[in-house]
Amino acid sequence: MQNINEEISPHRAVATVRLLRIEKGGAFAGLLNEKGKNSGKNEMDYVERTLGFRTRELDDRDIRLVTEIVGGTVRWRRYLDHLILSLCNKEKVFTDMEPLLLQILRIGFFEIVKLNMPSYAVVDENVKLAKVALRPGAGNLVNGILRKLVLLKESDSLPLPKLEGDDRSRARALATIYSHPVWMVRRWIKYLGQEEAVRLMNWNNADPYFGIRVNTWKGYTRADIFSQLEDLKVDYETSVLDDFFRIRTGMQAIIHAGLLEKGICSVQDESAGFVVSVVDPQPGETITDCCAAPGGKSLYMASRLQGQGMVYAIDINEGRLRILRDAAKLQDLVGVITAIHSDLRAYSIRNIVKSDKFLLDVPCSGLGVLSKRADLRWNRHLEDLKELTRLQDELLDAAALLVKPGGVLVYSTCSIDPDENEGRVMSFLQRHPEFSVQPINRLVPPDFISEDGFYFSNPVKHCMDGAFAARLVRSLS
Repeated sequence: MQNINEEISPHRAVATVRLLRIEKGGAFAGLLNEKGKNSGKNEMDYVERTLGFRTRELDDRDIRLVTEIVGGTVRWRRYLDHLILSLCNKEKVFTDMEPLLLQILRIGFFEIVKLNMPSYAVVDENVKLAKVALRPGAGNLVNGILRKLVLLKESDSLPLPKLEGDDRSRARALATIYSHPVWMVRRWIKYLGQEEAVRLMNWNNADPYFGIRVNTWKGYTRADIFSQLEDLKVDYETSVLDDFFRIRTGMQAIIHAGLLEKGICSVQDESAGFVVSVVDPQPGETITDCCAAPGGKSLYMASRLQGQGMVYAIDINEGRLRILRDAAKLQDLVGVITAIHSDLRAYSIRNIVKSDKFLLDVPCSGLGVLSKRADLRWNRHLEDLKELTRLQDELLDAAALLVKPGGVLVYSTCSIDPDENEGRVMSFLQRHPEFSVQPINRLVPPDFISEDGFYFSNPVKHCMDGAFAARLVRSLS
């Protein structure tokens, strides 16, 4: 007999356990049920192992709520913890709080403060969960703290830090109010100014857009997909890129309709599509994707070859290459993609590649994709940038060994940080004077071209992920 608790909302139980797993590094704050119909059951298995009971199965509404609550609670973690700490009688109550109890409180605070859910229902549900999953005393603590929060919210007197003092103090206050690490806030104020930094943080905290690419190589068009989306009652927006559109809600409907599973379309941000535009794949060319997995750009480049040519997809991670191979089968691109398991730094020494073009989409901080990767902001540290820029230099030097005279090397990131973008390109050009920057005016719209002639998508300005690409060409002599 399964131990099913009918009183606890399934979305609340699953969200609590998912947040625990994220905190311990065992899960991501991504879309629930993205990988198929069994993932809801898998989540309930985690609930039973963690809480000691199951609830009824998740329905579509539950799945949407889990996605919204988990993503939002992770994004607003710093802000929520500030409020929880402020409402605890003693600091030690917060610092010694057991992880499960803290997740229950975070969810309650998020629902009341950010989702504006009916406070009586939120208090009642979270108290029930704490009592059943922990003990009666835990429920009493949740009840007392959440009721304090409700009173403060109703009187518009939530305890927030004041923007005053020196630059460090102001950055700390902004980091709490907008729930980002202090080092990111200080860095963005330095490069962007406070006003633009606040806009960026607001973007990162909003519900993200999802870019969708239509698999035109299989004969589908945007019009075909739009007709299906209208039948599914999914709102969409067109893109300046012909093969793309985007949605803010309705991903579950797209998944259940099988549009991804059948290879009709795939999830890919427009910013990544523009990077492929900078490469400019042409039928008959050979292209090497130097850090390819999980393969979104490799697949898009291969589709643009129209069955003529080859994309060599190199990656150090065999598991992620398997994802690429499976996706290539799904999208009928097996004949134009060759997956190669290797570290580019070793591969470039052992091989002489005759490719026409190279894409080097390097491992980076991911500071341009924080709206979609809610947990990433808490997993990145300033020290990581030093390590990443060193790796980026090594990979650039390795890729340079493979580029023939007259060949093209496109360096790209999903970062908005100048050190990872312009800084790496300028450093590379100093080490490799045989390369120069090639104009991209004919490849991407002017609005996406920086003063230095690089591709750059600004999350706030362009309403898509932040990304960067430089098209470099090796001299003939």
